[in-house]
Amino acid sequence: MSGTGPSFTVKLAETEAELRAAQRLRYDVFVRELGGGGEMVDHDAGLEQDRFDPYFDHMLAIDDQTGETVGVYRLLPGERAADLGQFYSEDEYDVSVLKDSGRKLLELGRSCLHPDYRGGTAMYHLWNGLAAYVNARQIEVLFGVASFHGTDVQALEQPLSMLHHNHLAPPDLRVRAQPDVFQSMDLVGVDALDRRAAMVQVPALIKAYLRLGGFVGEGAFIDHAFNTTDVCLILDTARMNERQRRIYSGA
Repeated sequence: MSGTGPSFTVKLAETEAELRAAQRLRYDVFVRELGGGGEMVDHDAGLEQDRFDPYFDHMLAIDDQTGETVGVYRLLPGERAADLGQFYSEDEYDVSVLKDSGRKLLELGRSCLHPDYRGGTAMYHLWNGLAAYVNARQIEVLFGVASFHGTDVQALEQPLSMLHHNHLAPPDLRVRAQPDVFQSMDLVGVDALDRRAAMVQVPALIKAYLRLGGFVGEGAFIDHAFNTTDVCLILDTARMNERQRRIYSGA
C-alpha cells in the first residue's frame, strides 16, 4: 500500500460474484470470528446468507489495490420490504410506528469490515456511499439492528442501560422488541450508571449512529443463533443538526 493509505471503490453488488464476495466476508466475520450461524449458512463454501439477501441492495467497499471486498452493508428500501412482506428486523422488533409514519424508510444490516481494515478509512467510505444512496432515494428514516457480542445480559447491563436512559427514541420513532423476545434494557438505575465504562463496551458502529443523533428502540433481543445481543438503531435525517449532517455526508 502507498504511503497515503489504501483507496476504495464503493458500489452496489451487481453480479452473483459480487454478492458472493459480500457473503464470504460476512461468513468470516459473523460465523468464524463471532461464532454465529443460521439455517442457510453454507459452511462448505464459507458463505453467510439468508432468505432476505435477494431483496436487499448490497453495498461493497473494495480495496482498489487488491480487488478484495473488505466492507459490506445490506440495504432494504421500504417499498422493497413491502414486496417482501416484512423488514428483516421485524422478527425481532415491532416497527409499526415507522411503517405507519408514511415516511421513506431504509433498513440497514449485516454491516462488517475485514479485521485488517478496522479503524481505518474503509468505514468512512462506506458511510459516504450510504449517504449518497440515502440522498438519491430521498430516504427519511434509517433503522436496523446492531449487535453487542455475546448473550450475557448482565455483562452488558451498563451499556444497555446507558442506551436506554440516554438515547431512547422519542415516541414517534420508538420501535419495541417483540413481546415474546423482549429483553429489558433498563437494568441499572440512572444513579448507578458509569457512562465512561458503558461507552467502552459500546461497539463502534453504534457509537457512530449516536454521534449522528441516532436513537435506540425499547428493549433488546438476545440472538442465540448469532451469539449477539441486538438493539434497534433509528436515525431520523430530519432531526440531524448541521454538524451531524456534515459528518454523515463526509464533508
